[in-house]
Amino acid sequence: MTCQRMSDESIRGLVHAFYEKVREDPQLAPIFTAAIGDRWDAHIARMCDFWGTAMRVSKRYKGDMLAAHRRVGALHPALFGRWLGLFEETVEEHFADEAAAALRERAHKTARNLEMALFRRPDGRWLRDDLQPPSGQ
Repeated sequence: MTCQRMSDESIRGLVHAFYEKVREDPQLAPIFTAAIGDRWDAHIARMCDFWGTAMRVSKRYKGDMLAAHRRVGALHPALFGRWLGLFEETVEEHFADEAAAALRERAHKTARNLEMALFRRPDGRWLRDDLQPPSGQ
């Protein structure tokens, strides 16, 4: 059943389902495991707080998302597309219509902001040539 509205409970269900997929994903699982080790429960709880705050359901998240992602050494811009794909798939399984659209929009903004802060210069150019997607993408 899909939710029409967001609540702490529905966001918690989304986040838990999403991270079940992440833990099985051949591209994302190694990155997350290297970054958080066996602290999945703590990470998922923090992400429940993050998404609740991002979607204005709660005000519990007090972290620094950019600093946390700067500590992830193997992060590459191409992984954001994979992350978005899994997240959108999970959103569609859990939310309907306007709620799903709002979550997708927030996820895209979050990914874009992280990509800009981590991998691009203020003028939008890539920090390094190896970060660019292959031509034609």
